[in-house]
Amino acid sequence: MSNCEMGILYLVATPIGNLEDMTFRAVRVLKEVDIIGAEDTRNTRKLLSHFDIHTEMVSYHEHNKLSKGPELIKDLLAGKHVAIVSDAGLPGISDPGTHLAQLAIAEGIRVTPVPGANAGLSALICSGMDTVRFTFVGFLPKTSKKRLEELEGLKGRRETLIFYESPHRIKDVLKEMGKVLGEDRKVALGRELTKKFEEFMRGSIGDMIGYFQENDPRGEFVIILAGADEETVAALESQEAERAEMAEMSIVEMVNRKMAEGLDKKAAMKEVAKMLNISKRDVYQEMLEK
Repeated sequence: MSNCEMGILYLVATPIGNLEDMTFRAVRVLKEVDIIGAEDTRNTRKLLSHFDIHTEMVSYHEHNKLSKGPELIKDLLAGKHVAIVSDAGLPGISDPGTHLAQLAIAEGIRVTPVPGANAGLSALICSGMDTVRFTFVGFLPKTSKKRLEELEGLKGRRETLIFYESPHRIKDVLKEMGKVLGEDRKVALGRELTKKFEEFMRGSIGDMIGYFQENDPRGEFVIILAGADEETVAALESQEAERAEMAEMSIVEMVNRKMAEGLDKKAAMKEVAKMLNISKRDVYQEMLEK
């Protein structure tokens, strides 16, 4: 079947809060396609009802994408036009729209965007942070250990970083950011974007931690984090160079090196354990054996 006989997969942006952000084109496309795949049919049904759209709707989300995706591809190959929408914003950003786009591209099916609102970029442009270079990180992992590991990997990034976060985790995430990145790192928080109680908070990570000690977080958050400054990057590069140099050393030699730099034995062992990501007990045992 040639491409012209296939259907088109439309990735349609929906409002992130204010229904007036729905575009004329989005309304037209959703009325004209044969099928709408929705992340949450209950949520999307309200949107469709508001704009008097009566197109057939099916459920397509993270938990059924492996079974539902191939079904939608069959529809597209049969010539039906399909639109995918998320609960809010651009499909494919922190939702399964990307998976279906990949399946469609592999089959030679045309994939086209219907642009519109996006929470990450909307928060970025109002943050006061650098908008020339930025990276969308999205949601951090669910466990504290994994979040700390990911934040360690982001510590030296120079560009502005964009995160999504829920109200019940925002306090823990900010504390972890402060622990890894330093509480003086600049940050902006956007909540309830485009809605009645839209709010932007700007300051340091420490400022935000203090704010939420006295105020309960409400609504979904976008975190805009300033990139690392030159001093931070230089310090990290120095640490990396030291790790590379010490990689050839034994644990005992590493401890002796740290002691020569002025640390007492206990502090030196602790530092080496941290550098090697092993327990202090393992370092202590190695020292006993020598």
